[in-house]
Amino acid sequence: MNYACLIDDTNLHQDAKEADIIALCKEADEIGAASVCINPDYIELCAKQLKNSKVKVCTVIGFPLGSMTTESKVFEASDAIKKGADEVDMVINVSKLKDHKDDYVLNEIKAIKNACGAHVLKVILECCLLNEEEIVRACKLAKEAKADFVKTSTGFSTGGATVKDVALMRKTVGPTMGVKAAGGIRTPEALKEMVEAGANRIGASHGKNLIK
Repeated sequence: MNYACLIDDTNLHQDAKEADIIALCKEADEIGAASVCINPDYIELCAKQLKNSKVKVCTVIGFPLGSMTTESKVFEASDAIKKGADEVDMVINVSKLKDHKDDYVLNEIKAIKNACGAHVLKVILECCLLNEEEIVRACKLAKEAKADFVKTSTGFSTGGATVKDVALMRKTVGPTMGVKAAGGIRTPEALKEMVEAGANRIGASHGKNLIK
């Protein structure tokens, strides 16, 4: 199996320099990654670097806490698309989910999906902060909102992707919706485990190391 085409080659570090992002684009193009995943201020740079490549430009919205207002997230998403993003990874409002304010979570995802239009929207759940019931509920809300993927983690909280969470997410959303595993996936063996559990997109730094 060609695992490279499942990888969102990622650099979301606060101190990432322009040269680091250019190197990321070159690596992603070299291995045939699905996308580069970068902070919004680098969207235009990546779009320019990858204009002759099949590699998509993915960015993050409401990152990493998800606690911004819906209006601010919608603006971020709209601005990202205008600047050349092909895919958007948004963070849900975890506190609203935990307070069972499901309408808020649902309507926020719907609003951001509307801002993204035909572009891919991935919904980051931050599974390390959720119990199983909350993961299932979040997956169902994301699916109802017509998001394209659910995603395990930002990689900036207390934990990353686990095989158990990925399997639960896949079971909940069914075979047609995407599941992205991200956070702490550093070896080819870990990548394979996530794919076998049901992930069809992998977020990782240095994606080249995962396909050796």
